[in-house]
Amino acid sequence: MSENDFVAAIDIGTNSVHLLVARVMPNRRLELVASEKEVVRLGSGATDMKVLADDAMDRGIAALKRFRQLAEVWEAPIHAVATSAVREAENKEVFLQRARTEAGIDIEVISGVEEARLIHLGVIQSLAVMDKRLLVVDIGGGSTEVLVGLGGRTLTARSHKLGAIRLTERFFTNGSQLGEKVSPKRIERARKHIRSFLAETVADVKTTGFEMAIGSSGTIENIALMVQRLHADRPPLALNGFTFTRAELEKVVGLLTTAPDEKARAQIPGIDPRRVDIIVAGAVLLEAIFATFDIESMTVSEYALREGVLFDQLREYHGDSLHHLNDLRRSSVLHVAEMFDPDRAHSEQVTELALALFHQTKNYHGLGDRYIDYLEASGLLHNVGRVVAHDAHHRHSYYVIRHTDQLTGFTDHEIELIALIARYHRKSAPKDKHPDFAVLGSEDQQTVRILAGILRIAIGLDRTRQGLVDGIRTSSDGDTLHIRAVVASDVEAELEIYSAQERSDLFESSIGMTVEISSVTE
Repeated sequence: MSENDFVAAIDIGTNSVHLLVARVMPNRRLELVASEKEVVRLGSGATDMKVLADDAMDRGIAALKRFRQLAEVWEAPIHAVATSAVREAENKEVFLQRARTEAGIDIEVISGVEEARLIHLGVIQSLAVMDKRLLVVDIGGGSTEVLVGLGGRTLTARSHKLGAIRLTERFFTNGSQLGEKVSPKRIERARKHIRSFLAETVADVKTTGFEMAIGSSGTIENIALMVQRLHADRPPLALNGFTFTRAELEKVVGLLTTAPDEKARAQIPGIDPRRVDIIVAGAVLLEAIFATFDIESMTVSEYALREGVLFDQLREYHGDSLHHLNDLRRSSVLHVAEMFDPDRAHSEQVTELALALFHQTKNYHGLGDRYIDYLEASGLLHNVGRVVAHDAHHRHSYYVIRHTDQLTGFTDHEIELIALIARYHRKSAPKDKHPDFAVLGSEDQQTVRILAGILRIAIGLDRTRQGLVDGIRTSSDGDTLHIRAVVASDVEAELEIYSAQERSDLFESSIGMTVEISSVTE
């Protein structure tokens, strides 16, 4: 990506869908050229977000079609992410397929922790807070992300199934939002529910501590605007960087919860008319967050998830790491390995050999440098399934990798590829009858075959788990690829050579060459 190119991000949330288009400026800065928002209420309904309603999907697809047309004006590649409503829906594949075929947009469904990371990335671009330990709170329609970060690093992050729409439908419907005053009983029930969900995060935040609380997204921005309007004698301020106190928040909550009906609530200065029916739940949630984490004041960031997606695109295109996992991705992979891998030394040895084999055979497999991250991650994590059971641990590894929410910096699709590469590190080769493999496109299927084939050979080269192989050397002779394991002169590595040769068939079939493995002394 060069200067004066354009990038676009679409954030598909529970309440609304947002589009940003930006021009890449000198020094890797972004200049916003278009911003659009449509309230679609994708996650509304009586199913607690387990199912996307047909009419909600229709509204979402219509918005995506319009947004794609806008992005095409600038020829901007689109990176679209979906959060809570799509993430939790049992029929999400229907929506994703419709987006692909009807709107021409591929959507990445991101985990709550990845959502928090991207929000944090957006926040640190909008405020001069890189040197501060931040507590970042983002209230959406279906979920609330809570993160503590320092600089560009995530110290702890959790996503909670607490959101303005979700809480409204659970506690503030059946009349209270349809003309009646909100009852104190409903408010107290909501507060208890919120506190129970936040309890698991309290210890994490206490351990890390924070210097400054940052709030982002529509609910918090609207509350901040209402706080500003409390002070009619003061000129309005920009929301970005605006700070409000706990006492000011409590005044807003009081106004919202004591209004005699929705019509009166809609007259409160600063309230967004599109949020009148859900703002009570959002305000009660934010008040509980202030109390739970002992927040005295909060500063607003107008940058959040969608801006984080844009900056993440910029970092990816510029290539923070050309040959190995970048710090963010690597730290999350190592964290998962520490939790689940019983033999880290073996996995690290295998990964080093696999990376060496990848680099030395690029002319034969044809994969570019961006695939190295997938190989490195799958190498470090291929044994995590042993925490479940030794038998069929390759399948368990797939499950652990696929369902952990700790792999930050990766998209959902990338995590799927990493999980499949790890799943095929032993036993059966990938087959079209395997459902998770069969749904991949042909290019992704070939990627899994090649990288799993490399990983199998590397695992064979550490068969005794003694780290006997110090490196590899490769050469070709016609249609034969020679792989020579480098060992010390006093080392016998016959079992390693035999095991690697036995495991070489997947790589052979993937590159269309015969593979012969032998040893050579240093």
